[in-house]
Amino acid sequence: MELESKAKAKAIEHEAEQMLENSKVKIKANEIEQEREYQKRLSRLEKRQHALILEQKEIASEREDLEEKKKTLQRKEEYLERLEQKKQAVISEAVDKMEHIASLTKEEAKAYILKKVEDQCRFNVANIVRKYTQEAKEEGQKKANYILAQATTRYAGEFAGERLINTITLPSDEHKGRIIGKEGRNIKSLEMLLGVDIIIDETPGVIIVSSFNLYRRAIATRVIELLVEDGRIHPGRIEEIHEKVQQEFEQKTFEEGERIVIDLGLFPMAEELIRLLGRLKYRASYGQNALAHTLEVANLAKVMAANMGGDEKLALRAGLLHDIGKALTQEYGGSHVELGVELCRKYHEHPTVINAIYAHHEYEEPESIESAAVCAADKLSAARPGARREVLESFTKRVREIEDIATAKEYVTSAYAINAGREIRVLVNADKISDSESVLLSKEIAKEIEEKVQFPGEIKVNVIREKRAIAYAK
Repeated sequence: MELESKAKAKAIEHEAEQMLENSKVKIKANEIEQEREYQKRLSRLEKRQHALILEQKEIASEREDLEEKKKTLQRKEEYLERLEQKKQAVISEAVDKMEHIASLTKEEAKAYILKKVEDQCRFNVANIVRKYTQEAKEEGQKKANYILAQATTRYAGEFAGERLINTITLPSDEHKGRIIGKEGRNIKSLEMLLGVDIIIDETPGVIIVSSFNLYRRAIATRVIELLVEDGRIHPGRIEEIHEKVQQEFEQKTFEEGERIVIDLGLFPMAEELIRLLGRLKYRASYGQNALAHTLEVANLAKVMAANMGGDEKLALRAGLLHDIGKALTQEYGGSHVELGVELCRKYHEHPTVINAIYAHHEYEEPESIESAAVCAADKLSAARPGARREVLESFTKRVREIEDIATAKEYVTSAYAINAGREIRVLVNADKISDSESVLLSKEIAKEIEEKVQFPGEIKVNVIREKRAIAYAK
C-alpha cells in the first residue's frame, strides 16, 4: 500500500514537473512573440519619427525662405518711400521754375505738372498691373503644380488591379471529383450557398472561382480551400465551413480597418466605420481597389493640406472616409455619397468630413482647405494612368442591376449572377411559392431584365425552390 502511494506521489510529482516545464516553454514562446511584436511596432514608430523629422526640416527651410522674402519686401518698401520723397522734391522744383518762366501761378503750375505726371503714371501703372497679373497667374499655376508634385512624390502608394476570378490550386486532380460530388450535389451546393461560379476545366490541379463581387469571391475561395484541407466535402460540411468563414471575414475586416486607423493615428473612430473601412478591401470602382484608392486619397490630401496651411489630421480623416459609403452600395444600392454622409452624421464626424464627402462628387462646394485637398486628391488618384478601367465597371454595374431586379421580387431570398453575367441563380422561399409560381417568376424576371438592362447575347434565369425537412432525435 505504501509502495503504491509512493508511486502515485512520484507520478503526480512527475506530472507537475512536466506541466511546469510546458508552462515555461509556453511563457518563453509568448515572450518571444511579444518581443517580435514589440520590435515590429518599434520599427514602425522609428520610420514615422524619421518621416516627422524630415517634414520638420522642410518646414524649417520654408520658414527661412519666408523670412528672407519678408526682409527683401521690407527693403523694397524703404526704396519706394525714398523714391516718393525724391519725386515730391522734383515736382516742387519744377513748379518753381514754371512760375518764373511761364508766368503761371503756383497752383496752375502744380496742376499742369500733376496732370502730366498722372498721365505718365497711369500708363506705367497699367503696364505694371498687366505684368504682375501675368506673374501672379504663372506663380499660382507653379504653386498648384508644386503642391500636386509634392503630394504625388511624397506618397508612393501600391496599386494592384482587381480581376474577376480567383484561382485555387488543388493537391491533386482527385479533389476535382470530390468538389463536384455525386451527381454534382457538392458543386451545386457550393454555387448556391456562396453565390459564385465555380469553373472546373481540363487545367490540371486548378479550379477557378468567378464573381464580380470581391467579398463574396474571397469568402468562396477561403471556403473551398478549407474544405480541400479538411477532406470532408458534403453539403452539411459546406454550410458549416461557410458560416465559420463568414464570421472569420467579419473579424478580419474589422481588424484590417482597425490597423489602418491605428497606423494613421485617427483614433477614436466608431466601430462600424472601422469595420466598413476593412470591407473596402473587397470593393472595386472602375477596376480600382476602393481601399487602395481611399488610402491614396487620404495620404495625398494630408500632404496637400500641409502645403496649403490646412489641418493635416483633418484632411487625412476626411480622405479616409470620403468613399466609406461604397462599402454599403452592393448591399443597399443607392449613392455612396448619400450613404457615406448618413453614416458620418450618425457617428458625429467633423462637418469638414461631411463636406468633403459631398464635395468630391460636386454635391457641394468645398468649404475648407481640407475639403478642397480631398477633392483634388480624389481626382488625382482616379485620373492617373492605369488607375481605372471603364469596361470592367460597366460590366459589374450591369451584373448588379440584374441581381437587383431579382432580389426586388417577393419571396426571393437571394440572387447571384454567375457565368460572367450570362446566368442568374434565384433562390426563393419554398414555403411561400409553389413550383408553378417559380416558373412564372422566372419569366417575369427575364422580361424585366430584357426591358431594363442592355446586354449582349442572352441571360438564363434559374429559379431554385428547395424544400428542407429538419427533425431532432432526443
